[in-house]
Amino acid sequence: MLSRILADIGRPGDAATCDNGAVGGVGDGVAGGATQTAAASTEALAPIRVAYTLEQCWHPVPGGTARAALKIAAELAGRSEIQLHQVAGRHALVPTPEFRPVGKVAMLPLARPLLYEAWTRLRWPRVESVIGPIDVAHATGLVPCASSAPLVVTLHDLAFLHDPAKFSKHGVRVMTRSLEVIKRRADRVLCPSQATIADCLAAGLDESRLRLVPLGVDKRRATPFAIERVRRQYDLPDEFVLFVGTLEPRKNLQRLVDAMAHRQGRPGGQGARSRQALVVAGAPGWGESMTAPAGVDVRFLGFVPDRELGALYGAASVFAYPSEREGFGLPVAEAMAQGTAVVTSAGTSTEEVAGGAAVLIDPFDVASIAAGLDDANDRRAELSERSLRRVGELGWDIAADRTIAVYRELVPAGGGG
Repeated sequence: MLSRILADIGRPGDAATCDNGAVGGVGDGVAGGATQTAAASTEALAPIRVAYTLEQCWHPVPGGTARAALKIAAELAGRSEIQLHQVAGRHALVPTPEFRPVGKVAMLPLARPLLYEAWTRLRWPRVESVIGPIDVAHATGLVPCASSAPLVVTLHDLAFLHDPAKFSKHGVRVMTRSLEVIKRRADRVLCPSQATIADCLAAGLDESRLRLVPLGVDKRRATPFAIERVRRQYDLPDEFVLFVGTLEPRKNLQRLVDAMAHRQGRPGGQGARSRQALVVAGAPGWGESMTAPAGVDVRFLGFVPDRELGALYGAASVFAYPSEREGFGLPVAEAMAQGTAVVTSAGTSTEEVAGGAAVLIDPFDVASIAAGLDDANDRRAELSERSLRRVGELGWDIAADRTIAVYRELVPAGGGG
């Protein structure tokens, strides 16, 4: 069936290119690396031509993988040693503003889900068909793109292997098939944490192909004015615990709500801190709906744009992220960048991200989460100071440097070879 559909579509000719609705020609790169010309100094290596997939920006819930891909793309686009070509499937509309790529995106002739099926089953359509020759293909999500060039894949996590029941059946099938293709075809696999590297090794990936590339964080602190504006905009209380993330089962929101109730039910649990509201910011995802016990103040803000997130973190008394499993845990780093006390899960990638600057809890134990919230409230000043020191070690520029170093492993003599 898939073969017949693809035969009807035919092979791609000229590229369709999305630039906030505009159409461009084949091979146009993003500003930065794309400005390199034949007149560049012959003493310097030629720019490495990179096909960089951004299909997840059009997903119904783009999430942290899309945000990370866009942040690193912005850094790569400004590097003279890289000529970045952004690629995605065919789409009639541009993504929402928060997940809209900067610059041109060359569009392949297939739309998702056919694109993912064709990439993993037929190794077609190849990214070169819409951008011309490249030196490296970089699939920034789990589904590896089709290309004749050396393949780099960013693999954020393998949570679907640990608890497939928390994902759709179709999603598990696509992710499982993608992982098998990665094992066969990927020259390098970028992992944001040691936890993900451990999962990759357990899944049978060759250690020699794995590279650690932690994600970055925006270190600009929200101003008091911005924090006050967000408080008024969302009608936030003076004291609250904040959760930020896509609403899906592994984020463990139900146990966090139960921990808020647990704090109130203990002797002496009627003080102001024990009765803090829980503010939840995040796009709807999937899975079972959450129920709040009577007396627990839970406020859902829905999706909060990036421009307001920093101030929202800064307004919170404590940030809680008791996720069962993550590839990195970007919200933990974002909260720490605002000097907010953090509670997160022990034994996961978020413990790595926190780097000793957070209160660690057992994500499967409601009492442990509740105790962690109390501890973080009591140690706000200390945890704030530790958090700001820790985020000094994280940066999108550092993530881009490590990504380029991997490209250089595959193209040591520079691009155009």
